[in-house]
Amino acid sequence: MTPKPLVLITPCTERKGAEFADTSLSLSDRYPRAIVAAGGIPWVLPCLPSENMVAEAVRRCDGVMLTGGDDVQPGLYADHLPPRLRRTVSPADPARDLSELLLIREVFRQRRPLLAICRGQQILNVALGGTLIVDIARQVPGALNHSRLDRRDKIVHKVALTPGCILHKITGKQILGVNSSHHQAVGRLGKTLRVTAVSPDGVVEGLELAEPATQGLPWLAAVQFHPERLFEKHDVFLELFRSFHRACDPKRKSAV
Repeated sequence: MTPKPLVLITPCTERKGAEFADTSLSLSDRYPRAIVAAGGIPWVLPCLPSENMVAEAVRRCDGVMLTGGDDVQPGLYADHLPPRLRRTVSPADPARDLSELLLIREVFRQRRPLLAICRGQQILNVALGGTLIVDIARQVPGALNHSRLDRRDKIVHKVALTPGCILHKITGKQILGVNSSHHQAVGRLGKTLRVTAVSPDGVVEGLELAEPATQGLPWLAAVQFHPERLFEKHDVFLELFRSFHRACDPKRKSAV
């Protein structure tokens, strides 16, 4: 029997979990369900910023998925924020930020496929030297309402796809309807990245490696929306996970 790809998934933390009110991992089951639906095996990585543990986990896995959650620490991409912006930032989770920065470094060092979703796209951009829009409503004139938590499982706006990008090849569309559950977004692009999806107000909705960098990883796609909440009703989003799944084929890893 052909082994199924093992996909490393990053969770959030919560201060009081179900058992003994300990600090605990927290992850929507939509993420592992999407990996299983595409044919993979999900493996949730604890938020422990240990270089050795992260490196070993990446060595054993076939691909990595960065997920949504709390805001990234502003200190990682900005020297100073005015009070009106700082007040919009959710409480930091330094352990998660550091562990994901280590994870991204290992993904590039060990050349693993990477799918980054929502916060995942943001921390990826920060890891590669980019910045973030701290709060879309305050910093983007004429912005759409991107924080549609009331319709998190529904299509709420459209994005324009860059011809030839992974999303365009998967969907066969130049315009794609997406959901939207965020208040931050990519600002200045990180090194080696290019924009692959943009909303009507100019907010970056997708990233992948720029052409000169494509030899660095076997596959990389980042999206600001939440395909794991749409794949059961919209096949185009299941195809994104299937494309990631194919890139995570264990036979590919052994050939790298």
